[in-house]
Amino acid sequence: MKVLIVDDDPLVCQSLELLLSRENDMEIIGTANDGAEAIQCCERLMPDMVLMDIRMPGMDGIQATRTIKNRWPQVQIMMLTTFQDEHNIRLAILAGAEGYMLKSTHVSNMAQQLRALASGVSILDANVLKTLTGPSKEEITELTPRESTILELVALGCSNREIAQQLFLSEGTVRNTLSFILDKLELRDRTQLAIYYWKRSL
Repeated sequence: MKVLIVDDDPLVCQSLELLLSRENDMEIIGTANDGAEAIQCCERLMPDMVLMDIRMPGMDGIQATRTIKNRWPQVQIMMLTTFQDEHNIRLAILAGAEGYMLKSTHVSNMAQQLRALASGVSILDANVLKTLTGPSKEEITELTPRESTILELVALGCSNREIAQQLFLSEGTVRNTLSFILDKLELRDRTQLAIYYWKRSL
């Protein structure tokens, strides 16, 4: 697995590179210190996985994630940050990140989670999941354009795989976005989503 590390703290990059390079199945192919550099590295090095910090000067990790997923949807992105507030978690995953992991994660668990993400399993740190107990009170219930499109495709009977293929997303991103839609609309499952859509369309 070819991994790119993105963090504005050189010490963090060096530490992660040192620790993860000990894993036999991981090759650290480069480091970047901001989002713009991360995009350049993706174009030049084509990593399998990007470990992406969120808050960085210039282009932040969320903007970089959105650009990378639009250009190279096959590149998987694991957000790695000290922030576990709901706003950042939702923004990161809606931008296309398949995973969200805290920097406090032990390196052995970090490697396991990267492997799980590489195998197609969406990863949310246990502490992050506790943060996502429900929709934010301040969150507007209107759906984003991407969420509206996914809702429509669900109503038309498309599977997560079919939605992912049509929108050039990973299945993990589709699953996570569906969870957010269900939270926002206070619905239980895909059937209720479809009913909601068709009632709104009538």
